[in-house]
Formats: sequence, C-alpha cells, structure tokens
Amino acid sequence: MVSKIKRLRRCQLAVPGSSEKMLAKAAAMDVDHVFLDLEDAVAPNAKVPARALIVTALNSLDFGHSVRCVRINDLDSHYAYEDIIAVVEGAGANLDTILVPKVRSACDVRFVDRLLTQIETKLGLPHRIGIEVLIEEAEAIMRVEEIAGASPRLEALIFGMGDYSASQGIDPRAISADSGYPGDIWHYARYKMIIAARTFGLDPVDGPFVSFKDSDWYETECVRAKQLGAVGKWAIHPSQIAIAQKVFSPTQDEVDRAYRAVAAYRDAQAQGLGAIQVDGQMVDVATVRLVQRTIDQAELAGIRPSEGI
Repeated sequence: MVSKIKRLRRCQLAVPGSSEKMLAKAAAMDVDHVFLDLEDAVAPNAKVPARALIVTALNSLDFGHSVRCVRINDLDSHYAYEDIIAVVEGAGANLDTILVPKVRSACDVRFVDRLLTQIETKLGLPHRIGIEVLIEEAEAIMRVEEIAGASPRLEALIFGMGDYSASQGIDPRAISADSGYPGDIWHYARYKMIIAARTFGLDPVDGPFVSFKDSDWYETECVRAKQLGAVGKWAIHPSQIAIAQKVFSPTQDEVDRAYRAVAAYRDAQAQGLGAIQVDGQMVDVATVRLVQRTIDQAELAGIRPSEGI
C-alpha cells in the first residue's frame, strides 16, 4: 500500500486561473493550500488561455510552503482531459495535486489516475501528483465510500455544499443562517463524507462560504466542520485565511495537554495501569487516540510543546 503524503489543509484558497494579478498575489500569501481554478471562477472563453497562465505561474512564482493545486473542469465537459494534459505536461514538476470537481463515481477518479500515470511516465516526473475530489453531487454522497477507496493517489475529499444543494434540490432559502430550519441542512452529507475520508486515510475538507464579509458566521462554519472531524475549510477571499488556519490549529494549551497525557499514560502502562488521571481528566487508551490526533496536527503545523513538557 502506498503511504499518503501528509499536507496541511487548514485552509484551501481559491484563485481564478485567468487572473495574473490574483495568481501572483496568492503566491505571496501565508496559506496552507492554493488551488488555481480552471472551473467555476473562469469564464468559458477564458478557460483555454487560463491553462497557460497557470503553467507560467507554477513555473515562475514561489508559492512557499503552500500546497500547489489546480482545479480542472468537470469531467463531463470537453475541457477536462486537456486541462490535465496542458497543466501537467507544462508544470508537472511544480504541481502537488489535481482537484477534480463533480466526481460521481470511482470511475471518475480512476480516469484521472490513469491519465496522470501516463503523463508522469512519459515525462519522467520526480514525484507522484495527488488527487483531491469535490463531493458535490447527490450521486457522489450515495457512492462516497466507493469514491474514497478508488485510488492510492487520492489525498482529500472536499464537500462542495453549493452544487450539492442544487443537485439535491434544496430550497435556496434554507441555505441562509436564519432560514428557520432546525439544524444544519448539510449535516448528513458533510458527516458521511468525513466518515468515508477518515476510513480511507484521506483529509476531509469543508467547502466554501460565500458571504466572505461575514467573518463571524464563517468562523462558526469552520468550528462546525472541525467538530465533525474536518481538517480545514475553503477560503474564497484572503480575509478568510487567518480564521480557518486558526480554527483548525490546536491551541498551545491543547498541544501541551496532549503531550502530558501521552507521556503520563506511557508511564502508567510501564507500571501496569490501564487508566490514570491527568489534568483532572481520566486518560485511557481511547483518550490517547484522541489526543494523538492533536499531536499529529501540531507537528504538521509546526506547533511545538512548551518548554519543559
């Protein structure tokens, strides 16, 4: 089994691939993940020229630590296969992942996987390009487990609530925060996708929040996604980056508590104990599994325990 590459995805910033100005601006931002878009953010008559702009950006701009990703067009469109060929052949050495929208089945993932394999073999690329997929169709939710296990290249599942709502026929009025619906209208789909992602060792990511001026509600949505197990959320505006990366990062106190719990439990095991008390809470093997995730997240984000812990 091919091991998954661990990448930070606390925030995934959407960048129109048809704007040289925005591409350059995105490269200079302190964000975990940038996806250069060929799909929804690009007008039909600009899609083909945008490929060359993205290739130039990937080859000439320094994106720092950011994951470099390109979202291609829907596989049912006539753009998709040439999107992959043009971008990977033009800038594959500087590309980390391909983002595939509107995936409906495992066959969609396998198609992209096979095409990437052919191009990588042809070019002798030094690394394997990963795949991320958008779960944004009702059919995709029905088949999300099948999709999640479709390819060893697959790294992340992203919930696209906008297209998903259209696919399911959700009343547009129910999408607003004050719709009167008693709960989160996307809870089932979001939760099911996250379960599938975790089962197959993938990163579950929450999708866009369009009211980018409403930072409080964006933060609420980040918290909701994190509580269900998501590792990050999309940003459609730079103002959302800091919020997402803060919410999806463990605090220093959480990191310190996690390290103390793991260390104390190891000492307890050496003494033949199965459960102990740390910081006023019981710690057993299940607790250690939970806090180990905090430690893993902290290490990925470069957050170290306080001195003396």
